[in-house]
Amino acid sequence: MPVIKNYQRELDKILSGLPESLTPTLLLHACCAPCASYTLEYLSSSFSISLLFYNPNITPCAEFEKRKAEVLRLIREMPMKHPVAMIESSYDTDAFQRAVQGLEHMPEGGERCFACYRLRLEHAAVVAKELQLDYFASTLSVSPLKNAHKLNEIGEYYEKKYGVRHLPNDFKKRAGYQRSIALSKEYALYRQDFCGCAFSYAERQRQKAGGENG
Repeated sequence: MPVIKNYQRELDKILSGLPESLTPTLLLHACCAPCASYTLEYLSSSFSISLLFYNPNITPCAEFEKRKAEVLRLIREMPMKHPVAMIESSYDTDAFQRAVQGLEHMPEGGERCFACYRLRLEHAAVVAKELQLDYFASTLSVSPLKNAHKLNEIGEYYEKKYGVRHLPNDFKKRAGYQRSIALSKEYALYRQDFCGCAFSYAERQRQKAGGENG
């Protein structure tokens, strides 16, 4: 029977072992401001964070720009022990389309989503290596709809491939998701009702239609 890792416990061990005299660097991929809010509150006292907004899955361009603007506003307004630097990426849906080619008809939460995880986490690992940062991670695991085990499995793979440590995480633990909701209200953050891609948008529209007709 496979051993199920407790990623929160692994993160606790890393945080408790950090030297007080040294602040390690972290490349944190942010999918949106609400998910980033709790993660930044939680990690910014322990790390010097470079926040990467790389989300080629988001469509349309107006949605991409809106989410990016909210992340920028959050790091300007939210008090943090160590300043957070923002790394912006251009709007490039072609990368997402290539990553999910052949998986278009897979259900939400399955292999198509895992391909999207890999796309964004690999880019995070590459940027972290280029900038010579100590760790990389993603805010994605805050969401109850995201598979934390798969995210960490992918992160561990790219740790080995690129030689940059992946910070184990399941940020929804310790009421992280609930705290992200509270912070979103406090900072009046835009909370989208779909993951970002055209597939998740279509699924959300089907759910809404079903609710109205039910």
